[in-house]
Formats: sequence, structure tokens, C-alpha cells
Amino acid sequence: MQRQTTQRRPVLVYDGDCAFCTSSVRFMERRLRPRCEASPWQFTDLARLGIARQRAEHEVLWVTPTGSVHGGAQAVAKLLMSTPGGWPVVGALLTLPPVRWFAHAAYRIIARNRQRLPGGTAACALPSSRSGRKPS
Repeated sequence: MQRQTTQRRPVLVYDGDCAFCTSSVRFMERRLRPRCEASPWQFTDLARLGIARQRAEHEVLWVTPTGSVHGGAQAVAKLLMSTPGGWPVVGALLTLPPVRWFAHAAYRIIARNRQRLPGGTAACALPSSRSGRKPS
């Protein structure tokens, strides 16, 4: 679903309760300098962006100024495509089959195990009622 928004820059919506997610976003802001606003879903007007809370809890989201929403590995691809240097090439590759399929699988594995990764805590774990769900 595409919704018209008043934002001028893309928004990266992530889980602010997850230390792994927060440290990953902070690292990208410092090192990659993406042209977007990063916002934890817990402090974001999800309805204004046209995002269901369940989806925001499940995966990182990239919302364009026109209201298009990309989730998971494709959100990461869009983020990379918004950076200076050579990263946009990597981001573009992540959108092409079969790389896209592998990126999706890798994203799901990381998302399910983010509490075990460096910087992760127990708060990073997806609730067990949703951990087996496929992304929207």
C-alpha cells in the first residue's frame, strides 16, 4: 500500500528496543551516511507512514517520501542505495534475483537470531508468537 506523506526524506524505521538494531543503525549513520531519517518504530507515527505495528515489530522498514514501503533486506538495499561512494552498487545488487533471494534468507536468519549477535540482548528477540511468521 502506498500512502502520500509529508516527509521530504526517506525514513528508516527500526526496533529501538533492540540493542543490535540500534547499534547497526548508529554504525550506518556514522560510517555510511545514508540520506534518510532513522526512527525507532516505538517513537514513530506509524499510521502517518502507512505501516502496521506488527510489520514494524517484524522487520526494518524503508519508507519513501511518496509512501512506498520496503521491508527487510530490501529496506537495507534501499538504505545502501542512498549512501555516497560504492555502497549504492551493493544495494542495487541486493534488489536483483538471485542475490535478492539470498539477501532475504540472510536477513531472516539475522532477524531471528539478533539477540545472539554482537550488541544483542534478550530485548532483541522477536516475540515467540511471531518468530516463525513470514514477513508481510
